[in-house]
Amino acid sequence: MKERLNYMKVQPESLQTLLKLEGYVKKSGLEEKLVELIKIRTSQINGCAFCIDMHTKDARAMGETEQRLYLLNAWREAPFYTDAERAALALTEAVTKISDAGVPQHLYELVRNYYDESEYVDLIMAINAINCWNRMAISTGMVPGEYQPAVRK
Repeated sequence: MKERLNYMKVQPESLQTLLKLEGYVKKSGLEEKLVELIKIRTSQINGCAFCIDMHTKDARAMGETEQRLYLLNAWREAPFYTDAERAALALTEAVTKISDAGVPQHLYELVRNYYDESEYVDLIMAINAINCWNRMAISTGMVPGEYQPAVRK
């Protein structure tokens, strides 16, 4: 894959807009590791190599286990995720593939067993944010491999 263009240089305001959305997600209070799982799972569905590379590195830097990262695309069959994480991952898949079946009522009710109304909105914002990043990365040909996570204190 070859980079087509650097959208951050061509339209710097586009990056600033995405960063505002990312800032909302960071301030939401959702657990950092959960947000990384959402980012990785969404990126797997969308086939965004750049974002998979970035967010698996970030998750490792946060202390996420290799086992949970390797099995994320088969989370339904793996016993390593909490019920709340499973609900969030199911929502991630439904929102990312919204044209398939929308978000069915039973899924909404499942998610609401673990997350209040505000957290539900925050989950959707996190899912929407990474979907947007994926679409920018794929459409502009961002190449994976060079990203390194910030040193965590």
